[in-house]
Amino acid sequence: MFDIKSFYEARDVKDAVEALVREPEAEIISGGTDVLIRVREGKDAGRALVSIHNIPELKGIEMEEDGTIRIGSLASFSHITRDPLIQQYLRVLGEAVDQVGGPQIRNIGTIGGNTCNGVTSADSASTLFAYDAVIELTGPEGVRHVPIQDFYIRAGQVDIRPGEIQTGILISRESYADTHGFYIKYAMRNAMDIATLGTSVNVRLSADKRIVERARVAFGVAGPVPLRAKTA
Repeated sequence: MFDIKSFYEARDVKDAVEALVREPEAEIISGGTDVLIRVREGKDAGRALVSIHNIPELKGIEMEEDGTIRIGSLASFSHITRDPLIQQYLRVLGEAVDQVGGPQIRNIGTIGGNTCNGVTSADSASTLFAYDAVIELTGPEGVRHVPIQDFYIRAGQVDIRPGEIQTGILISRESYADTHGFYIKYAMRNAMDIATLGTSVNVRLSADKRIVERARVAFGVAGPVPLRAKTA
């Protein structure tokens, strides 16, 4: 049984922001794989919910004119794994989110929900840290962009201001161009388990493939928030 105060289906981003302004204690919901569990367990009982599940502009993955890859916050894990742009330029991200839960969770769970939870074990987080992703937030005062390192404040808390929703995740061409990466998830079971350590690495080699020009390593669960190992 779900104890929900009210449920509002937002038509677009502007409508969702206005709904959050009207109901400051409301919580955003899309896939609901985390929110509904908290409601059922009583942690968020009696909460008003604002659904952004049917807002098309939040679901796509595209390359902007400057080469930045923009991932809509409502892109599901399955969508990300199969997307041609991800396959070509950010395969490691597709491999990372393909290890989230089981097929049902991956089909409905979103990368926005995965990052907005603020949990260090999120399978997408270490790869997004390794690629210096930028979080796009839209609220009453407009759009702002926050480096993912600043987005995570502490365990379970992220930098989302009242009335804001996460609308996208941006990865610049400089961050992903000519890189190859790998994600390793350590867990008690091979499937349907939360990471006890997540490690994402990407490297850029010289033209002759003999010199590592850049290497980035990031960890999840190694601290209260994901982190880059900048001195590795």
